[in-house]
Amino acid sequence: MQEQAARYCVGWVRQFLARPVSDGSLADRVRDYCEWLGRDGGREDWQVRQAEHALRLYFVNFLQRSDWDLVAGLALVGQGGGVRPLAALELMRRRIRTRRYALRTETTYLDWTRRFLAFLSERQGTKEPAVDHAGVQDFLTHLALARGVSASSQNQALSALLLLCREVLAVEVGDLTRTVRARRGTRLPVVLSVPETMALLGRLQGRTWLMAALIYGGGLRVTECCMLRVKDVDFDQGLIVVRQGKGDKDRTTLLANAARDALAKQIAAVRPCFEADRKSGVAGVWLPDGLARKYPNAGREFAWFWVFPSHSLSTDPRAGVVRRHHVHESVIQKAVKTAAAAAGIQKPVSVHTLRHSFATHLLLNGVDIRQIQEYLGHAHVETTMIYTHVVKDLRAPARSPLDTIGSPR
Repeated sequence: MQEQAARYCVGWVRQFLARPVSDGSLADRVRDYCEWLGRDGGREDWQVRQAEHALRLYFVNFLQRSDWDLVAGLALVGQGGGVRPLAALELMRRRIRTRRYALRTETTYLDWTRRFLAFLSERQGTKEPAVDHAGVQDFLTHLALARGVSASSQNQALSALLLLCREVLAVEVGDLTRTVRARRGTRLPVVLSVPETMALLGRLQGRTWLMAALIYGGGLRVTECCMLRVKDVDFDQGLIVVRQGKGDKDRTTLLANAARDALAKQIAAVRPCFEADRKSGVAGVWLPDGLARKYPNAGREFAWFWVFPSHSLSTDPRAGVVRRHHVHESVIQKAVKTAAAAAGIQKPVSVHTLRHSFATHLLLNGVDIRQIQEYLGHAHVETTMIYTHVVKDLRAPARSPLDTIGSPR
């Protein structure tokens, strides 16, 4: 865990221990504290999540309690027949990990679950709300009307609640077609022209230039670039292998010749960091799925090391092990925004804009749409077809047939 986050975690535990001891069990104390934070403590969702994580670390790692599940109150149904929020969150977390969802998906789904249960608690006036079809429908309607969330956010919340109701609470929510839904319009992606792309990359240097070059040169997502491992760079074939991309799919994409030398130097530069971790006894890097059990030493091999490792160690949010993770996405995100401003680009540029530009510029160069689909990792070609609409604005305008025959007299 990073030093700054550790200080906050210590603060949460101190606050929990300083609260008056009630007559209830330890499970009741933990549950009441987390619910108090979200309801009366005026805390944001991420703060409640951080406090819950701090208590888990305190009980499991410091007190060596192996019964955190009992402490967290995994009795899902309370005495009044309602749902205990902390227990629902813990069981939701288990179900998500059983399904092997990404950590970001886990965090997002848990946030929506916490907001949903807090919404029901406020409306029903109880700490342990009842969950039913009407409650789900009211919450989704509330998001669309009162909160004004986007259609994608509302759909994301719906996915989280369906998982909660069907696989955790065993509640059938039925037909939700009458729910007020946020409308989702057609949006074209923001794309840079070739001169704008050159100007943007020209304002970057060092590691951030290399990351941006790989994203633009191969159409990578920002997480795919940050999580790139040494073994997944194929210099001979000029390819980058993307492991467990969106939808848990592997694919190959282009390694631009212009980035080869810089990438080779970057891999050579991170080897001393890798060797220092081995000498210090730092745990190996995170491995996907069950590879850590099947190949227990693989995480300590340089082939599995990150191409862009973080400068500091941190605690694995799932395993609780201190190890070196890959660089955080915010590093390249901030660098790209700063470079776009410095280049005078008057567009809402993000790292993902480079991925959009990769696809669009390939289309301009006559690359087949199916091949671009494979590079991007799209499941359906219809998703890739959106770039054909952008290409029309970047190509030279068509010449009117009247101009080809001359003006009639």
